[in-house]
Amino acid sequence: MRNVFIPMLLAMALAGSAFSQAAPAAKPAVPKQEPAPEPKVKVGDMAPDFTLRDQNRKEVKLSDFRGKNNVVVAFFVFAFTGG
Repeated sequence: MRNVFIPMLLAMALAGSAFSQAAPAAKPAVPKQEPAPEPKVKVGDMAPDFTLRDQNRKEVKLSDFRGKNNVVVAFFVFAFTGG
């Protein structure tokens, strides 16, 4: 029994290594990306008016803060989403 087991194990190992050395899969083609468009707002320009929702789902407009101190808008990608 032992005389049969060792050659069979060796044959399986050789067969496995032959399959693992197969040609690697072709890389998927990467689509050609177009250059980014020029930004419409330049440094020093006044930001266009927009509306966002706050943490209480109340709509807040940027124009509500016009004439007051500086405004900082921060976006947290995937914040509180688990993703």
